[in-house]
Amino acid sequence: MAEWAPDYDAILTDRMARLKRIRDGKTDLAALKEFYKDKPVEFITDWCITFDPRNVEVGLPATVPFVLFPKQAEFIVWLRDRWLGREDGLAEKSRDMGVSWLCVAFAVWMWLFHGGIVAGFGSRKEEYVDDLNDPKSLFWKARQLINLLPVEFRPAGWDVKKHAPFMTIKNPENGSTIVGESGDNIGRGNRTSIYFKDESAFYERAETIDAALSQTSNCKIDVSTPNGNGNPFYRKRHSGKVKVFTFHWRDDPRKGPEWYAKQQNDLDPVVLAQEVDIDYNASTSDSWISGALVEAAQRVGPADVEVNGPWMIAVDAAHMGDDESVITRRRGLLTLPQIATSKVDGPELAGRVEEECRQLEDAGGIIGVIVIELDGPGVSAYDCLKRGKWAAVVYGIHTGARQSDDRNYNLKAKLWRAANDYLKLGGCSMAVDPELKSQLASVRYLYKNCQSLRKAPIMRRWEHSCFWSCWPSSGTSFSKWIGRIMGDDPRTVAGADIPGVRKAVRKARNRRNRGEARERGRLLSGGFDCG
Repeated sequence: MAEWAPDYDAILTDRMARLKRIRDGKTDLAALKEFYKDKPVEFITDWCITFDPRNVEVGLPATVPFVLFPKQAEFIVWLRDRWLGREDGLAEKSRDMGVSWLCVAFAVWMWLFHGGIVAGFGSRKEEYVDDLNDPKSLFWKARQLINLLPVEFRPAGWDVKKHAPFMTIKNPENGSTIVGESGDNIGRGNRTSIYFKDESAFYERAETIDAALSQTSNCKIDVSTPNGNGNPFYRKRHSGKVKVFTFHWRDDPRKGPEWYAKQQNDLDPVVLAQEVDIDYNASTSDSWISGALVEAAQRVGPADVEVNGPWMIAVDAAHMGDDESVITRRRGLLTLPQIATSKVDGPELAGRVEEECRQLEDAGGIIGVIVIELDGPGVSAYDCLKRGKWAAVVYGIHTGARQSDDRNYNLKAKLWRAANDYLKLGGCSMAVDPELKSQLASVRYLYKNCQSLRKAPIMRRWEHSCFWSCWPSSGTSFSKWIGRIMGDDPRTVAGADIPGVRKAVRKARNRRNRGEARERGRLLSGGFDCG
């Protein structure tokens, strides 16, 4: 076990001596408070008390002086810099690093020495924010920390029952407040000076929460252990747009090789990787494509692969609004960076697809296929493309089509299976894009009627990444490939009509014209539209 054994008796003796000097008038209390106004590390180290019931197991009291080790002190300074700089931050951490106590201590320091501030805390469950009887909750920690300060540092007139009701802690002396929120209510309250998002990698609707907080706080601090690479916390961490603080277990002097060996013995490998080693690519039992596979493809540069065969274009059409329509271009083992655009209708999207095709042809390429899903605005884009230069190679599909291969519940499951197989073969090149990696790796699966079924919704931006990736690298005709992937009679590819398809497409067009959004009928039953 690593050596970290503060002499709490000596520390308490020193604190008592300093407190006696204050009470004897030998230390100017007003000047000392002015000093602490800009020195949160010193204040916490000099006067704060923390609580850990596990201390009793090793012969220590559960309540001990809050002694910061170097990485903890560095984190407090980092928080102060984010707040004063009016900028967001993200702290990724191993479990059991004392980060919750640090965030609470920093908020209490602000609450004591800076009048009129509002510090916010949010977590996915209410009991994690405030439970009057549970030391796990953030507000229990805050009340405990305030109550155990010397009376000289508590606000004048402080009464915990009066000033610290549920989800609120008010400073009666300077008007500062600490507030709490939970779940979907996070960010819906008053404006805050700083907002701590506890374990934000586990939020169910993180984007909605981020949107709400963007209007209420200039300093938002995400704090969490990893929860895989298919969530906004991961994307934010790797976006390069936010300051990141890493709290790794190796930074904790209380932990060493013996401690880690015990974690290896006690924890599930996935839990160990994510919550101790801060590994975002740790596999889960129902993850379909691992982040490691995507990462391997992103490490291969365009010049490192053989590029052959025609260009394959996949189109994912989104409704008007903030959703993104995406164009993917792939040739052999090379996938170019995806083109994402929002607020475009079907005809405009079709025009952009044709412009990309022209550029690829001007560079000497051949357009082998353009595939678009027949849903919502995809129908109008499909109609336009079928009247254009590349009409002969435009194909419409519906990924919800049931399959009869005894392995895949629907076409989407089959395409994702092919994508996984493609990445496992290796040697392909994909753009270095953290969001692409995150969304590809976010897919989960389950079995229904003994057939695989895609489970967790992938974000629209990469809806057709699976379709694009499963195209063979070379030497396979489209009709043979589509037969292999979709299980269709190759004759349908040659132009034969599929019973019921044209009628289904007409119905989809009528739904679009009536403005009925996203009504998903089964447009295709095991086949695809060849126009």
